[in-house]
Amino acid sequence: MRGSGVASDIRSPNRGYAKWTPFWFLAPSVFVLLAVGIYPLLFALVTSFRRYNITRPRDGFPFIGFDNYIAVFNDSTFWNALALTGRFYLTSMPVQLVLGLIIALLLHRPGLGFLRALARVSLVVPLATTYAVVGLVGRLIFNGDFGVANQFIGWLGFARIEWLGSPSGAFAAIVMMDIWQWTPFCALIFLAGLSMVPVEIEEAARLETRSRFSMLRYVQLPYLLPGFTAILILRSADVLKLFDMVFVMTRGGPGSATDLISVYIQRVGFRVFDMGMASAQAIVLLIITILISRLYIRLFYREIE
Repeated sequence: MRGSGVASDIRSPNRGYAKWTPFWFLAPSVFVLLAVGIYPLLFALVTSFRRYNITRPRDGFPFIGFDNYIAVFNDSTFWNALALTGRFYLTSMPVQLVLGLIIALLLHRPGLGFLRALARVSLVVPLATTYAVVGLVGRLIFNGDFGVANQFIGWLGFARIEWLGSPSGAFAAIVMMDIWQWTPFCALIFLAGLSMVPVEIEEAARLETRSRFSMLRYVQLPYLLPGFTAILILRSADVLKLFDMVFVMTRGGPGSATDLISVYIQRVGFRVFDMGMASAQAIVLLIITILISRLYIRLFYREIE
């Protein structure tokens, strides 16, 4: 009798557990997702089909169909800003990939011990720095009067450069700050891929060849491709929405030298106050991001056999 009572107690559900308990655990995350992600996207989508100028609330926000999208495709400034963003990406991304791969290969070598752990911690520091802080640091480094960059150039015997006051200098400055911040990200992703290579395969390959390029090409590369694809997708989306660092450093200037697409959309939405046009531009940018991501997956992603 006592045994059956114990068994029934074990089978009975916990008194503190109710049918809706899982829902209450998930509710905060779902609410944040809806408030921060889903609602702004739906609001931008609806706004993109309206004439939505927040400085003229008396005119209302009438539905105008695809007029905003037609205006976007006829806006040469929008496409110039998008082309400049592509140039920024094609300038900084190869450097980040090469430097990140070199760092990962160096850290993957056996026998480093404490130095490897210290290097991994050091690589996290730039990633943990917010974009606005990176922009402030960049303004200090590339300041024309007392910046560290000009001090270093002066020690080498070269003339000072007006970094943030010239188009080429400002563009180079934001590229270098982006490389500083995101090269560690590439290195950590590549290092994770290298750690997936079976040790016995690497040891057998070292007995067959001493060429590091052959080792990379035929043994390690298949394990690096998934991470490489993830880097391309994440960094492409990140560059297309990059705003804080550029705005703090240059505000898109001088002229339009650093007027990346996100800076231009911000100006349309919050300086011209044409929220309908800015929303249409943001939706077009989202579509471009999705297409680029699908292209990367098709071209580079390979399953590890």
